[in-house]
Amino acid sequence: MKLSVVHDTFRIERTFDASPERVFLAFSDLQRKTQWFSGPESWVTVRRELDFRIGGTEVLSGGPRGGEPHTYEARYFDIVPNRRIIYAYDMYVGARKLSVSLASVELTPQGRRTHLALTEQGAYLDGVENGSERRAGTELLMDRLAATL
Repeated sequence: MKLSVVHDTFRIERTFDASPERVFLAFSDLQRKTQWFSGPESWVTVRRELDFRIGGTEVLSGGPRGGEPHTYEARYFDIVPNRRIIYAYDMYVGARKLSVSLASVELTPQGRRTHLALTEQGAYLDGVENGSERRAGTELLMDRLAATL
């Protein structure tokens, strides 16, 4: 296997018909986050944990029945309630690390609505991804978040 790193940055902006408090709760409460942050409906969840605090961690692991688990492991570095979340995360399939990413979520009130800006900087390892798949997956998650709000 040839070792390589591809770097990519993307930014997704959405305006939700919900208060910053409600959007923040969708990230910080495990029950609410489970409604939108997960793999395809056909996947089986093996492990799900959320310790939402500075220094806390989040783990989501699961995948196709009988297949290798896809695992997301995050650590929270900065949290300003209802305004900002900064975290870093690793992605794996089985034991193979796919990427390391730094993400920031900024919430800005706009009357009764909330503008969300999510910026992610990724280091994609060994030719498995180049960042376009991650952006597409994150866009899908933002669609799912909008549907739950």
